Amino acid sequence: MAHRNFKKEDFVKDQNEYQLVFTINEIGEGVNLIVERKNENGEYEVVQAQIKRLNESIFVCWSEPFDGRVIYED
Repeated sequence: MAHRNFKKEDFVKDQNEYQLVFTINEIGEGVNLIVERKNENGEYEVVQAQIKRLNESIFVCWSEPFDGRVIYED
């Protein structure tokens, strides 16, 4: 499985939540996406982030920005 790291600065505030935006070209259709948050120890833990799709974009939504990665099928 492939992954793409992201930083909290990559999030964009949208109303009451923060969103990361990926395109289908970057991570595929977004089937079986796993979102992991990096904790203080530098380890990754799985979070159940809301995933939204619109046209060719996939949005990962969370209440606050965080460093982490998205794991997806390559």
